[in-house]
Order: sequence, then C-alpha cells, then structure tokens
Amino acid sequence: MFVQGHRLATMRQWPENRIAFGGDYNPEQWPREVWADDLRLMAEAGVSFVTLGVFSWSWLEPSKGEYTFDWLDDIMDLLGEHGIAVDLATATATPPPWLTSAYPEILPVDREGHTLWPGSRQSWCPSSPLYREFALALTDRLASRYHDHPALAMWHVSNEYACHNLPCYCDTCAVAFRRWLEQRHGTLDALNDAWGTAFWSQRYTSWDDILPPRITTTFSNPTHVLDYSRFGSDTLLDFYRSEYEVIRRHSPTVPITTNFMTMSQFRLLDYHDWAPHQDVVSTDHYVVNSLEHPQAELSFHGDLTRGLAGGRPWMLMEHSTSAVNWQPVNPAKVPGGTILDSLAHVARGADTLGFFQWRQSRSGSEKFHSALVPHAGEDSDRFREVCELGAIADRLGEVLGSRVDADVAVLWDYEALWAMSGPCMPSSAIDYATAGHTIHRLLRDRGVTCDVVHPSADLSRYRVVVVPTLYLVSDEDAASIAAAAAAGAHVVVTYFSGISDANDHVRLGGYPGAFRDLLGVRVEEFFPLREQEGVALSDGGTGSQWSEDATATDAQVVTTYANGPLAGRPAVTRRDVDAGVAWYLGTLPDDASLGSLLDTVLRESGVESVVRTSPGVEVVRRRSDSGSWLFVLNHTDDACQVTASGHDLVSSTDVGPTLHLSPRTAAVVREG
Repeated sequence: MFVQGHRLATMRQWPENRIAFGGDYNPEQWPREVWADDLRLMAEAGVSFVTLGVFSWSWLEPSKGEYTFDWLDDIMDLLGEHGIAVDLATATATPPPWLTSAYPEILPVDREGHTLWPGSRQSWCPSSPLYREFALALTDRLASRYHDHPALAMWHVSNEYACHNLPCYCDTCAVAFRRWLEQRHGTLDALNDAWGTAFWSQRYTSWDDILPPRITTTFSNPTHVLDYSRFGSDTLLDFYRSEYEVIRRHSPTVPITTNFMTMSQFRLLDYHDWAPHQDVVSTDHYVVNSLEHPQAELSFHGDLTRGLAGGRPWMLMEHSTSAVNWQPVNPAKVPGGTILDSLAHVARGADTLGFFQWRQSRSGSEKFHSALVPHAGEDSDRFREVCELGAIADRLGEVLGSRVDADVAVLWDYEALWAMSGPCMPSSAIDYATAGHTIHRLLRDRGVTCDVVHPSADLSRYRVVVVPTLYLVSDEDAASIAAAAAAGAHVVVTYFSGISDANDHVRLGGYPGAFRDLLGVRVEEFFPLREQEGVALSDGGTGSQWSEDATATDAQVVTTYANGPLAGRPAVTRRDVDAGVAWYLGTLPDDASLGSLLDTVLRESGVESVVRTSPGVEVVRRRSDSGSWLFVLNHTDDACQVTASGHDLVSSTDVGPTLHLSPRTAAVVREG
C-alpha cells in the first residue's frame, strides 16, 4: 500500500504481498459467541483487514464522560492474534442519543428551517463547536489507548462525511459562514463585487446581515449558493483535520484516512481539496442500477479516485457484494458480479478491496444491504464467491504498487459542478457529468484508459485532454488548457464550457468565453434541447442535450446542424493550434457520431488502445518496474476474446496468444 507523499515509512501490520481484502466489521451488533465464528469464517474467506468501530460511539461512551473500552480491547486482541489488520475508526460519524438529547443545538437544520432530528445517522451540524468538542475528546481517548496496539494498521476518521448532514442552514452555520466569507473575500466591497449584489438590491453593508441561502421567495443569488457549497466542503475538511491532528499527536507513524464517496450521486465535497490531507486516499463506491451505464460509471469514478491519489494506488474502503438497501429497486448481483466489480476497481488502481460489511445485519435500516457473510450464511453461493475473491486477492499480490498508464485526461472540477447545478441556468435538463461520462465510456469501449483529473493538474504528459462542460473555469486553468493544445495535445472542449469565472460571473464578448480564442468559435445564443429532443447533424447522426448559434471565426467546421432553427450552423469544429488541435462540440452527438470523432482524435494524436476490444469488454494495464498486468473484464452476457499472452492470476492458468473469457468473468494476465 502506497502512503501518500511518503510521510510515513511503513504501513505497520498492513497485509503484505496481497491485495488487502475485508471490510467494515461491527462486532458490537452481535452476541460475543458469534465472534469466534466470525474469526473462523474470516480465515476461510481470506480476510486480511477490517474497519472497526465506525458506528460505535454509543458503546464507547454510553453516557457523558463515561468510557467503556473492554469490548473493543477484546476484539482488537482477537483480531491481532488472528493476523487481521485493523483500520480503527474514531466513531465520530454519528452521535449517541444522550448527546443529541442533552445538546439539541448540535442538530442540523434543512433549507426550510426544519430541525433534522436524531433517529438515523449523522445527526449533527458540521459547524457545531460543541459537537467538535465531544468528537475530539473521544478521538483523543481512542488514539491514546490504541496507538501502539499490535493490530492497529490505520486510522479511519469519521465516515462518509456529508452523506446526510450537508448542507446545514442553522444559525451556527450562519455565524461560521460569515467568518468563512471574511477570510475568503476580506471586505464587504469585495464580497458585494463577487456576488454581484447590485442585482435585486442585495448589497450588504454588514457581515451580520448575511445568512445561508435558505428558502426564499424565488431564486437565490447563484454566487451566494456557490460560496455556500465551498463553505460546507471547507468546514468539514477543517473538522477532519482537527481529528487528524489529535490522532497524529498520539500515533505519529500510523496512516490516517477517511472514506470519500467518489460516485455520481455524491457531489457535496471538493475531494481535490481533501486528497492532500489523506495519508492514503480511500473511497466508497456502489453500483447504481438506475444509471444507463452503471459499469462505465464505476470505471469513471475509479479513474477519478486514482486522479485524486495523484496516480498512485488507492483503497476501495467500501463496496457491496450484492444488493444495497437504498435504491428504489435493489437487485442482487449476478453470479460472478462480486468478483467482476472488485477487479474493475483493482484495474483502475485499487490496492485494497473493502466491503460494507462483514456480516449482514439482522435489524436496522441496512438489514437488506448485502455483506461478505449473507443472511443465508456460509452455505451460500455468495459466500463461496467471497472466498474465491479472497483467494484471487492473495494471488494478485504481485500487482501491489503498480500504476495505471493513461495518455488521455478527462477534466473534473467540483466547483464547476456546483456552479452548473446552481439556480437559473439555461437548462435544468443537462447534468455536469453527462458529457464527461459519455466520452469516457466511449474511450473505455475502445480500450483507451483515461486519467480523471482537476483542471489545475499538469496536463503536459497527455496527448488528449477532454474538457467536458467546464462551465466555471479560472483564468489560470483556461491558460493551462490552451497551453496543452499549443504543446501538441488534442483538446476536446464540449458545450457549456468556459462560460463563467471563479465568481460565476459570465465572461462577456460571446461564448464559450474562456475558450473562445482557443477554439476559434463564437457563440451568441444557447438553444438547449429538451429531454428526449434531438437535432439532426450533417454527418447523419443526432445531437442531444444542447445546441447553440455558433460562428466559426477561426476554425474548420466539421459538422453542422441539419435541421431546425440552426440548420447550417457549426455543431462540431476543429482548429489547429501550434503543435496541437482544439476541437469543439456544441452538442452531444450520439454514440456512433461521437465515437467516429473520437476515433479521429485518437488516430491523429497517436493514442492507442491497450488492446483492441469491443463495447462492454474493459481492458486496463497496470505497470511497474518489474512487469505489467493486463486486466480484461467481460461485462457482457456473451463470451469474448482478446489478444493476450501470459499467466492469468484469476484462473491460475497460462493463456495466449488469445484469451477467451466467458460472460461476466475477468482475467488478470501477467504479461511476458
């Protein structure tokens, strides 16, 4: 396991020479006689680590200032005796009932002013100094007690920050927001300028007049809303760092992390800001069955997590063996799905496979959430598949520390996402992620691996840079993107990019604002498309999501609109830029048209497939100084074959020159 920035010399007690395998363990939810059975089954499944104590505050501190650690001492000792590493949580994700009863002022408040009462989880205000006081006291007790325990391998701060309690609009947050605004803007004049408060008589003359963007008569000020998103992310990051510092005082050499949620539905924290404060980047990811392309979304967010980790290996802290409990319909995974999804994460850079949770709960809100040990017990196909995955994780040890090579960057920016999701946009039917996910999926279908990185990342190493719906962009990042094109990259910019600056002020002079000169295109008006509405293109394809009245001022027109009010106007353009090329998509072409365009971009830029493949068959290569490993994942219901030679670590067989895979199976081929 790589430790971020090499700040820590070793991962003490962390599983070596294998992909770490395990997940959340909640022994406090079970009678003690079950613990021995847990340890037996963990050995059978090949579990090498567990995350312990995530939701145990009410057991650790059953009343104010009264701490009981006997049960945790016992299970820590037992896990250590059985060679299972512990990722020990600070248990501060959810307060015990006594705390919220005694101090109801720590409860969060929604936008309409309703208090969100206890009875589930994360029932606390992110800005509450009182809650922080109690959380840090518990963290200090845990760190002082367990910092040198032989089973301790990692610290796990809180859990899934902002999953349920952000944004909060209470009076405590109002006070904290004002302090944050003073630090960001300095003066009221600067704030009024940034927020454009000359509009609708919103000019502020006192910091005390500023409130969170609560429910109001009509649309809120977009920059006010954007700054509140920034404030929420920064507030929780500061809370995380306060726990980190408490742990580090007692435990200077044990890595510390918190589990991100890099998946499409979770957008409340700017993980680009959070990642540098993790000793190891870890994340949770769950397949969302309602998405049109759920496996492609999994791949995208694996690449995003690797980007957050600076290209280094990362930890999958949670995913599911089968069904979850929180979607409208929760189907079980097909046979082999547990292994296939897990290896898709390893292909994208995960060196740890964690699940929620070890034993499926009998009661509570997550009783129908799948687990490593299902309700059916060890005599079940799912547990047998879990044991098979544990054996595979052991054989994949040689992959540890290897990296994923990519010649393509797809840019992803949470601030652009927040701004584009704000009030009063040209269309509520377009989503920030759509263009990026679509292009990433089509490249994945062509066997091309992408890094998903922030616009401020070093773009000099990429042959292709995709800029999807980067609505908000700073001058510096826009200049970096232009420099990548000038240096030889093919830069592909999509509709609704470059429109606003960092304050969400429109860049005047014609769209696409920051990229107008780079692209040689000037847009006067947007013509967003309704849901299910399409526009014919001159190449025979169809555009969706968006269209616009564009003029090619210094660009070659590749495709035009073929019907409607924009017939004959540019839809896709290209401009040679010094050593590179700048492409512009004023609409989202269908898969065939967009795929054909991407084929041209790949051919001209010299980007090659990892191996030739077909849609639904995922191929990724991980590489180190000692060798390379080809991951081949067949997500389809049909058998497939790809060119590959070497030793397959999944089946423990030699393969080549052609690898044959059954439906919904995977191979990891040590090449050479």
